Amino acid sequence: MSVKSRTPLLPIAVVLLALYAGAQEAAPAPAGTTAAPTMAPAASASGAGSSSVAPAPLPVPRGFRGIELGMGFEEVAKALLGEELLFYRGQPDVSLLPRPDELLLDVAGAPRSYLKRAWFQFYEGKLWTMTFVMDEGRVDHYSIFTQLSTKYGKPGSLSPKESVWSDAATRVSLERPLSVKYVDLAVFEALKGAGAVELSVEELERGDFIGSF
Repeated sequence: MSVKSRTPLLPIAVVLLALYAGAQEAAPAPAGTTAAPTMAPAASASGAGSSSVAPAPLPVPRGFRGIELGMGFEEVAKALLGEELLFYRGQPDVSLLPRPDELLLDVAGAPRSYLKRAWFQFYEGKLWTMTFVMDEGRVDHYSIFTQLSTKYGKPGSLSPKESVWSDAATRVSLERPLSVKYVDLAVFEALKGAGAVELSVEELERGDFIGSF
């Protein structure tokens, strides 16, 4: 056979080898073996697909350290006996308000407590408003405001005098210089309609000052 008749065989052999290699790559991996992992697409720089969502604010609170609006007088008195931030003496801390069916508990803060004082007002035997006055030497307005905003969301009302969080049932206000007040709105509206409203912190402090003479 001449050289010319054998020359075309080389390109044909190259084509066959290429086809065989392609078939081997496309064939499934044998049982019991693990295919090479494929590279997952990189996450986008914008952070798409992340699930970081800010938690929803909690409902407006109706109580502080186990003392809740709507509690009866005896329940509150019992809770105060075990409250380490307040110094409850029992009957000496109880006074009648000028309006009928209303009582006031005026409780001093315990020694070295974050609370200077607390007032608990009762209407028809049920707690409907309470005020906690804090020691400004031990806690500051900004810290309390930040904590309330983190837990309950931005205040619905904000002024130099007070920040207010409220819903249909409860009003919580952070008042200057530094006190937190809880109010049962159903009782408040009833008393407001009857021409009576709750005593403010200033009125309570003024009454106590005058009573000291």
